[in-house]
Amino acid sequence: MELLWFFKDVGLALAILVFLGVIKIVYRLWILPNMAYQKLTRSGLSGPSPSFPLGNIDDMVKSKTKRIQSDSSSSLLGIISHDIHSKVFPYFAQWQESHGKVFTYWLGTEPFLYIADPAFLKKMSLGVLGKSWGKPSVFRNDRKPMFGNGLVMVEGDDWVRHRHVITPAFSPANLKAMGSLMIETTNEMLDRWTSLIHSGHQEIDVEREIISTAGEIIAKTSFGMSYENGKKVLEKLRAMQQTLFNSNRYVGVPFSKFMYPKQYLEAKRLGNEIDVLLLSIINDRIKSKDTESGAQKNLLGLMLADNCVDGRLVNSLTTRELVDECKTFFFGGHETTALTLSWTLLLLAMHPEWQNQLREEIRQVVGDEVVDATKLAGLKKMGWVMSEVLRLYPSAPNVQRQAKDDIRVDEVTIPKGTNMWIDVVAMNHDPGLWGDTVHDFRPERFEADMHGGCNQKMGYVPFGFGGRMCVGRNLATMEYKIVLALILTRFSFSLSPSYCHSPAIMLSLRPTQGMQLIVKPLEK
Repeated sequence: MELLWFFKDVGLALAILVFLGVIKIVYRLWILPNMAYQKLTRSGLSGPSPSFPLGNIDDMVKSKTKRIQSDSSSSLLGIISHDIHSKVFPYFAQWQESHGKVFTYWLGTEPFLYIADPAFLKKMSLGVLGKSWGKPSVFRNDRKPMFGNGLVMVEGDDWVRHRHVITPAFSPANLKAMGSLMIETTNEMLDRWTSLIHSGHQEIDVEREIISTAGEIIAKTSFGMSYENGKKVLEKLRAMQQTLFNSNRYVGVPFSKFMYPKQYLEAKRLGNEIDVLLLSIINDRIKSKDTESGAQKNLLGLMLADNCVDGRLVNSLTTRELVDECKTFFFGGHETTALTLSWTLLLLAMHPEWQNQLREEIRQVVGDEVVDATKLAGLKKMGWVMSEVLRLYPSAPNVQRQAKDDIRVDEVTIPKGTNMWIDVVAMNHDPGLWGDTVHDFRPERFEADMHGGCNQKMGYVPFGFGGRMCVGRNLATMEYKIVLALILTRFSFSLSPSYCHSPAIMLSLRPTQGMQLIVKPLEK
């Protein structure tokens, strides 16, 4: 009899646990997001109607699939259009027509405020310090294998601490010291191109080549890595990027990692392998006391110099944080610059007159001497070209923030905890901001105005905005000018018939089918 009562008690307890579990799931999947939805609506914000627990993801997937099918025919015709917003963000372009440039949408149960209005963005960001911006937790969790708690993801006082340690690595003196390594590595790539051309291969996938070279540059200049270790990290990061961003994994939907366990486990495995490799490099540097030598000038050396006393790590950045910063800057430090250079070569291939203008400027500023970092500021037209490329094909196509407190913008209240998606591509391709030539390649628009004539200064934010602007922007600009100057002084290039224009978002804005150009050595 007692045994019977025992099983009844156990059964009742299990039933209660199951019931509470169901209540918790229902609360998280439907009740909580619906409460947040009503709060946003009362705050004066609206947008496409969500359907929980998926939010607006189904509509986004359908819109993207329809666009891919539509684009396949124009790709076959070899059509190249720089009007890319409806191609890379078809759902946002569609929703803009119905809801304007500021609206709410939902990734699963996560609310997002979409912003493509620079006037609204300016008002929203007034008075908000860099440390007071959050990052959407849904992205911090999803991208943890790639970035951990590095500078792009960390918040609050921790962000201030990380930024304080990292900023000195990008001082003018340290940047100048990196120039020779950039030149050496780029020339190795260009020597390889010469060999390919002499063997009868004039068509080169310049995006693949430049991505590899930029990875080698960041490995040497920022971390003092060997070519072999740098290549390993780069390959694993690229594999992780494919795993995380080359398929829809219903990010924002609770328990989505159990819906796509293969991708989740693969990303986690790659992240752990990168961590182990970077940790061994950090420990080797500490043991060899390189922090007391010239190696201190690179990013890793400076981070360790701030943290290493008598071979022991002290307060500031923990070992875990050092690994995360290495991952963050290895990926961000090579990917964005490499893609900007790749899109530049495409646009210059389509506009050979600008190739000639840049070569003439290089001849006047640099002459026959080795490219010198101190002379790069004199390459004004090259700066215009870079700005125009970042406008047409921004390697960072969006900016993400999270409100840590309620934010008031005119009659609208953005509730605490609301995620924000600032659509950089939309603003860069808005005729209302740039005029009728918005989709044309016209670097001269930046000749007299650093904002390119955009009628709202916040409409052009190539390196972010406010206190959380890209800390490595001067390094990116220097590397861009050095690599492009070396390429232009040795080669001319034109579009290959096999090139297929297929820009798409995979965290960054990438040419998904490569960038094949016909490359020819210049006559001496």
